[in-house]
Amino acid sequence: MISVPDKDIVDLLNTEAARINRPEFIANDPVQFPRRFSDHRDIEIMSFLAAIIAWGKRTMICRDAEKMISLMSGEPYRYTMEEGYEDLDPSLNIHRTFFARDFIHFLRGMRRIMKDYGSLDAFAIAKNVGEDPYPSWKLVEEMQRVMMAENGGVADSRCLPVNLKQSALKRVNMALRWLVRDDGIVDMGIWKSIPKSKLFIPLDVHVGNTARHLGLLSRKGNDRKSVEELTETLRLLRPEDPVFYDYALFGIGVGE
Repeated sequence: MISVPDKDIVDLLNTEAARINRPEFIANDPVQFPRRFSDHRDIEIMSFLAAIIAWGKRTMICRDAEKMISLMSGEPYRYTMEEGYEDLDPSLNIHRTFFARDFIHFLRGMRRIMKDYGSLDAFAIAKNVGEDPYPSWKLVEEMQRVMMAENGGVADSRCLPVNLKQSALKRVNMALRWLVRDDGIVDMGIWKSIPKSKLFIPLDVHVGNTARHLGLLSRKGNDRKSVEELTETLRLLRPEDPVFYDYALFGIGVGE
């Protein structure tokens, strides 16, 4: 049974979230890349691209996000709509096991979404994503259909997870935090399709371990059920904005 954490834990979460959720955080985080743009379509494309490669050291993630921006000549939306990616060598390495073939796969799908709906947010509205109790998974399911249709019926798990019953969707949930949360500090809050009350925590190893240490999460695995359990606990503290505490769970154990 989910229960409200002790006051000391709640105070710690609030203090740590406030410490991390401030403008100084941006410079060393992948959120810096979509924040460089003003056009919402550039922001959407770059949010997902930066999140897709967000595993490993943050310095490497940021270096390789710069590489992607350079490949797109600093104009993600124009590059996508003009199909500039079709000129790339598919074997070009972009980030660890993410290659140009994966980059191409993703942008083909994004081009179709942008062409048919005008933006990814409008696509999410058309697919009733925000009305689903699990909007992150609903969005990926709908995006995956388009991605596959634009790539010969083949899915690419390096772009979007394919096992939605199990996947924690860490990277997608992070991108959605950037796009939906609207406090104007780190996150950009440009989307209207999903209420921030329905966001889910971006669960990685550090966040999971911290949550267990604080008694916020009982499950051992970092899977979808753990995301649901942890987010449900955090909703008891801030039902209108549970993912605010992502900053706390990221920041506890991390120095100034």
